Amino acid sequence: MRKALLTVIAIATLQAATPASAQRYDPRYPVCMHVYTGGFRGGGSDWFDCSFTSLEQCRATASGLSASCDLNPYYAYDQPQPRRRYKQAY
Repeated sequence: MRKALLTVIAIATLQAATPASAQRYDPRYPVCMHVYTGGFRGGGSDWFDCSFTSLEQCRATASGLSASCDLNPYYAYDQPQPRRRYKQAY
């Protein structure tokens, strides 16, 4: 009886697991358009298009669509190097 219960719990756990989704952002571009698609009875989905170099370009493309433009959190922006500090001798 105990073995059957553990088997049922194991099967239920495997059935409840959802597949992992891939990374949704392309790290090569600084701006992403988040597109929302409606579905039957609210079962819509969404996706990202990270192929824009500026917010203005993205907003022009998103005009008239159910979409928004955001900065890409995975884009490696050019950041200035920290200033070098020298030790002072006393």
